[in-house]
Amino acid sequence: MSVAIITLSSKGQVVIPKEIRDELHWDAGTQITLVSSASGVTLKAVPKKTGRRLEDLIGMLKHDGPPLSTEDLCKPVDYSTDREAFEKRSR
Repeated sequence: MSVAIITLSSKGQVVIPKEIRDELHWDAGTQITLVSSASGVTLKAVPKKTGRRLEDLIGMLKHDGPPLSTEDLCKPVDYSTDREAFEKRSR
């Protein structure tokens, strides 16, 4: 993590040093959120939209084996057997 001291211009502008922009992968056109607080400000890059819609995610997770019935999917889960196996492995 880099630290830099910068100067506010007469127009209220700041320049983020290249070293920090490169470290954060902030290129020209990167949208940045500025959040003020009592201790100062925080800059965060706005997450880039992937352009994916929910429909694009259908079929992304693959299941090997026979299909599971709705009844099997809705059965209550017995965590006690998983917990016992986990405790045995962690000893």
